[in-house]
Amino acid sequence: MRSVTYSMGVSLDGYIVDPQGSLDWGAPDPEVFRFVTDETRELGVHLMGRRLYETMLYWEDADPEALDASEREWAALWNPLPKVVFSTTLGSVRGNARLASGGLAQEIERLRAEPGEGGIAIGGATLAAEAASLGLIDEYRTRVHPVLLGGGIPFFPRSERRVDLELVENRTFASGVLYLRYRVKREASH
Repeated sequence: MRSVTYSMGVSLDGYIVDPQGSLDWGAPDPEVFRFVTDETRELGVHLMGRRLYETMLYWEDADPEALDASEREWAALWNPLPKVVFSTTLGSVRGNARLASGGLAQEIERLRAEPGEGGIAIGGATLAAEAASLGLIDEYRTRVHPVLLGGGIPFFPRSERRVDLELVENRTFASGVLYLRYRVKREASH
């Protein structure tokens, strides 16, 4: 069964964007960018909300001549990757994206049942919070940046539900970014 992963850059105090909505504090250095590119190779589909979809359209429209070699490699992976966009305001999407035809749980159930390789990634805190509240996330992957933002949009959903995690991998990059990969501990069914 395909696993569902929530992976993003996050500040040390737990935010994915600062109070003004900026991501500039989290621009990856070349080593981290390579790591993210390699992680993307493992994906079969990416689920995202409207805001992340609109942000990532940059790669659909980017002039390849304006990109360096690593950015061209990223775009060559990202653009053909199937994407499912959850939005009630968008009428259409471009590239290898489609609008979700059902709710998040139904989409994930359908994608898990489909044959195919690669994991299911969720991007965006709002969509991930919904997936977390439904118990649909199998792994959390954070790239913790050495910065305190003091507010913004939190990476982790604020809920009263406890989720036990098991550390699977950790890595420290030269820039001080710390990668943490946790698997959700599931109760064994009897």
